[in-house]
Amino acid sequence: METNNNYKILVIEDDKFQHSAIVTKLEKAGFTVLSAYDGKQGLDQALSNHPDLILLDIILPVMDGMTVLENLRKDPWGLNADVIILTNLSGVEKDIKIEENRVREFLIKSDWGLEDLVILIKQRMKGQS
Repeated sequence: METNNNYKILVIEDDKFQHSAIVTKLEKAGFTVLSAYDGKQGLDQALSNHPDLILLDIILPVMDGMTVLENLRKDPWGLNADVIILTNLSGVEKDIKIEENRVREFLIKSDWGLEDLVILIKQRMKGQS
């Protein structure tokens, strides 16, 4: 059976219910999960822990997700960090400059389920191995 224990995922999400649901689902799938509830905390966690994947909300307290992403890309490690944007905002994909900021996926929260997210992450893992 495949183990995901060494695959670290940072969840940067301020909605406590959504955050808890994502973390619980990922931990049950065997991933190591790091948490942040605001953008500054998330950026600090990313730069100090170097997760394999960052799930990043756009609307965050203290520092919004786009500022997190811009600052992340200024760091030598963060330049190539794997980021998936999770948001309730639809129609903003064009404003995010997905290619310029090297965002792997842009997911509208209402369009995906937690199981879909786990499947997507497992596919990412296979692509990296």
